[in-house]
Amino acid sequence: MPTLILVRHGRSTANTAGVLAGRTPGVALDERGTAQAAALPGRLAVLPLAAVVTSPLQRCRETLRPLLDARPDLVAHTEERINECDYGDWSGRKLAELADEQLMSVVQRHPSSAAFPGGESLRAMQARAVDAVRDWNARIGSGHGDDAAYVMCSHGDIIKALVADALGMHLDLFQRIHVDPCSVTAIRYTRLRPFLLRLGDTGDLASLAPRERTDGAEPAAHPATGTEADAEVGGGAGAP
Repeated sequence: MPTLILVRHGRSTANTAGVLAGRTPGVALDERGTAQAAALPGRLAVLPLAAVVTSPLQRCRETLRPLLDARPDLVAHTEERINECDYGDWSGRKLAELADEQLMSVVQRHPSSAAFPGGESLRAMQARAVDAVRDWNARIGSGHGDDAAYVMCSHGDIIKALVADALGMHLDLFQRIHVDPCSVTAIRYTRLRPFLLRLGDTGDLASLAPRERTDGAEPAAHPATGTEADAEVGGGAGAP
């Protein structure tokens, strides 16, 4: 089955402002995020890509623009199921304020039972994202073969939830995973189980390129709360 190249969007204006953007419209990449996106085509140059799939949100589309400009043969397919988590009434609020909400401790320690007021549950978020990946794996495999690789640009909590699924981890453990803005996480899917090849990689990706066949036939403190044990809801802004 195909190799999934998960790209978290570049650093956004909401990330640097300490705001939980959610699906709020008009959230763009900041200056650093724009530079991260500009470097993405070079980082992925060694990989023959069969397709590009993106969340519908602006920050993901901006992250992919340099890649699509560099590879005019690729077209971005919008996939609603890898959209950012619907944080409901939490959307647009400062993370420092949300740290005082009683629900935050549930989000941190028992996320499988967390549902955002006016939004969705983290369990539902994971289920839709996993379903999207399964469908795209079948589509890419059918059209391009099991050695194909494809890019999916999404959001921090979505990527963490997909990694937890690939590793067979309960969703209650997914806050132990972290992915920086514009980092690459690679999962190779097989008939029996997935393999996590990269997690939050911001460096050289040459070793992810398909190998030639020979047989003819794979802790810092939370920036918003200052609490070392808390995960960054929404993914955070990455290293300073």
